[in-house]
Amino acid sequence: MSRMRAAVLVALLAATRFAFAADLPACEGKDCVQILVFGDPQPKSKVDVDYFTRDVVEPAKPAAKRSVVGVALGDIVQDRPDLYPGIKAATKRLGIPWLFVPGNHDMDAGAKSDKDALDSFHKAFGKDSRTWSHDLASIIVLDDVIAQPGTSPGYIGGLREDQFAMLEQWLPTQPRERLMIVAVHIPFFDTSTVPGQETFRAADRARLFALLRPFPNVLLLSAHTHNQRHYFHGAKTGWQGERPLHEYNVGAACGAFWSGAKDAAGIPDTTMSDGTPNGFATLQVRRDGTYALAWHPARDAADAQMALHAPKVLRRGAYPGWGVYANVFMGFEGMRVEYRVDDGDWMPMVRVAQGDPGLLAENARDDDAGALRGYDRSPEATPSTHLWRGALPTKLAAGQHTVEVRAFDPWRGETRATTTYRLDEAKP
Repeated sequence: MSRMRAAVLVALLAATRFAFAADLPACEGKDCVQILVFGDPQPKSKVDVDYFTRDVVEPAKPAAKRSVVGVALGDIVQDRPDLYPGIKAATKRLGIPWLFVPGNHDMDAGAKSDKDALDSFHKAFGKDSRTWSHDLASIIVLDDVIAQPGTSPGYIGGLREDQFAMLEQWLPTQPRERLMIVAVHIPFFDTSTVPGQETFRAADRARLFALLRPFPNVLLLSAHTHNQRHYFHGAKTGWQGERPLHEYNVGAACGAFWSGAKDAAGIPDTTMSDGTPNGFATLQVRRDGTYALAWHPARDAADAQMALHAPKVLRRGAYPGWGVYANVFMGFEGMRVEYRVDDGDWMPMVRVAQGDPGLLAENARDDDAGALRGYDRSPEATPSTHLWRGALPTKLAAGQHTVEVRAFDPWRGETRATTTYRLDEAKP
């Protein structure tokens, strides 16, 4: 990314309604509220429901105590409506009301039309589209999965006429300064790798964005991709507001579908294909309409915000063709990420669109294994939107060297991580 493009993007981001970390007091009292957010739980069995309970729900209890509501962004199950009671029982442990969004894997098998595709979901959770209001925030839950039986993949992102009618009646009743949160499953941005192929109907998106335009503070929440990403809508995707419209595509609670080698607790690693660990998100909303987001890796007491990968040893004096990689889980284009070696000067890292090296190494371990290392192996690494690289110097003294990385998260402020590498002398 060029410096000019980065500068333009940073200026655009500064115009959004982020609550920057430097300005954030503790979220307490009547002027701040917290919301708990789960991407796809997506169990395919009772075993997976147990993973979800132990890996995500139990660690989320402290955050839930500070939250007023929870939102689950679809694919509540993996085509197994008989598992709904288990998910409801698990989330009930958190002691807060929940808003459930339907996903494409919540559609009933054999449904003949979009109209009857969510019969099981309706019986378990009630309406597929609804509104929820708090003094500081308004939430719109929308079923944005249009079933298309007989096609592949059998659905497309979009909205129905009755949903637009609901919004046209309800939106004018909401205070303009309040944060308007739209919670869906399928992202509003197109995710297909086929040029020109819609994954969300552009006409529906433009119509929704027109209804939202009078509100100065809007945040979109989506899931579905089993990656994590921040997308900023503009004229290209039909948003005509004065500032970019922020969509947070939330990582999955199930990560990569409960896959990967199990740990000592018997729970799969389930890192997502972009290198993001599974977990949950929190959203803090303030009275002035600003907000702050955070990602919490599952069962991580350190609440790590990035993962580093570097070679263990390099030849002293070798061409500096190897680097340290930083996967900043909440990162996005334009974010400031820097590194330094042995307390030297801070240097900028370069954002790269490639597979996470840590997951690539796990892929290699799966390839080399003579037996299955888990029920399902880890996903094949795909290009990450939040991966940075810095070249490692090789002309330093022989021995071990410390690499420190810092990222400037707009919501959490400066976050850091550290790793090491060693330089060894070698003869031809």
